[in-house]
Amino acid sequence: MYDDGCPGMSRDSHREWLVVLDAQRGIVDRRQALRLGFSSRQIERRLSSGKWRRVHEGVYATFSGPLSREARLWAAVRRAGDGAMLSHQTAAEVQGLIDKPAGGDIHLTVDIRRRPVQRKPIHGIVIHRSGQSRPQFPNSWKLPRTRVEDTVLDLVSAAATFEQGYSWIARAVSRDLVTIAMLRATLAERRRVRWRTWLTDALEDSDEGINSSLERRYVRDVEQAHGLPEAQRQARRTLGGRTHYKDNWYSEYRVVVEIDGPAYHQGDRAAADKDRDNLNLAADAAQTFRFGPVGVTERACESAALVAATLRRNGWTGNPHPCHRPGCTVDRALPAQPAARTFPAQQAFRPGRKASRPASAKMVDH
Repeated sequence: MYDDGCPGMSRDSHREWLVVLDAQRGIVDRRQALRLGFSSRQIERRLSSGKWRRVHEGVYATFSGPLSREARLWAAVRRAGDGAMLSHQTAAEVQGLIDKPAGGDIHLTVDIRRRPVQRKPIHGIVIHRSGQSRPQFPNSWKLPRTRVEDTVLDLVSAAATFEQGYSWIARAVSRDLVTIAMLRATLAERRRVRWRTWLTDALEDSDEGINSSLERRYVRDVEQAHGLPEAQRQARRTLGGRTHYKDNWYSEYRVVVEIDGPAYHQGDRAAADKDRDNLNLAADAAQTFRFGPVGVTERACESAALVAATLRRNGWTGNPHPCHRPGCTVDRALPAQPAARTFPAQQAFRPGRKASRPASAKMVDH
């Protein structure tokens, strides 16, 4: 049961006191208590008697018994001061991006001009200072947290690798918590963000992915950079009375490479694509690779090695080569390929328009 106030409170102050305790799950900071009518002596008396207890310096629980998770989050927010918001993994927790608390620390973001832990760290709280994130519920009594799109990009920037960072985008999109357009707009607003070039390409607004930046990255950074043969682009195939376009079709070797952007994670798109891949395999043993943004950026060399090995196994007599990246995993000395496989002629496949080769450009990693 929360403290119902103190003698001498005005009617308006008493009403606001009850609203504060209800909204903040029984948590109050010293400044709030003083403003609504408590004296310093009344606060100390409640603390010494055990009616209140100190959660952080200047932040109190006005009830006995264990603190709920939400009460602990409110206590952290009030300790960091006005304008503090849950962010990163903690915001992801309350927004449904993750299913349970990630670790013991509570992550908060404050305005870049503030330093709430300048004197000493706050146990169990990680403070991020930023001028880029905005609150999801401004001017409300809801638990303050960053917007979902800011949460996602904060987690992307904090990830150790682009692959780990992109997994947050995939999760948020697949759970319908954020749209690609929202992420794209927020990315444009930010002055500083890791992997900006890769993220911009991954979130590009394209016509069903045809000739998208990710597809151009496959051509440049996977195929051309590693000496793979040139595929047909947007090759057309009719199966079951429906026409489909293959992003990259190595017709002689029956290998398909599809490039999937964030929209792949929405709705029934993934299931439909898998069904089509299975149909291709059953019809004429066409093998399909699917690479997302990570596969054509951070892991471009690994993707090239996979495609090269499959092409050689299916009869390609060429030799791939390492690209300019340090530690490229593509080996010139791949095992000798077996005799070329013979595939039945497939009239259903007809070369579509070929994507023009992009001009060579130096790739900058962020």
